[in-house]
Amino acid sequence: MHEPALEQALDRILALDPRYPRDAYHFVREALEYTQRMVSKGQRGRLRHVTGQELLEGIRHYALEQFGPMALTVFEEWNIRSCRDFGEVVFNMVDAGILAKTEQDSRADFEKGYDFEEAFRKPFLPPSKQAAWERERARNKTASAGP
Repeated sequence: MHEPALEQALDRILALDPRYPRDAYHFVREALEYTQRMVSKGQRGRLRHVTGQELLEGIRHYALEQFGPMALTVFEEWNIRSCRDFGEVVFNMVDAGILAKTEQDSRADFEKGYDFEEAFRKPFLPPSKQAAWERERARNKTASAGP
């Protein structure tokens, strides 16, 4: 999609669903291109459709490259707090004709993604803090599970 058409489509999306800013949509589009390059390396550069899980993994790698330890902060600023939010962005773009999907693709593909704290904060903790962080996370999960 050419840039003016993309921007017009994003204008329509933002008018219908203002939850996520324009930058979030640009980021997801860039992350999709990054993911397609990543998965096509073994296929002599031929691009192919990527699944929701592949895209989530590509988003994680791309975000860590682009934003480093600020990734979580950037996503919070964009109101993206879980993989489900990425699915909403993707399917808003599908509905607007910016991206395509197959019959097998659905928003549910983005619901069982990764934990944002683990994906975007843990890689930047010093090794001496990682064990304590993991213990605290396990303790919090146990406490939230209840009796």
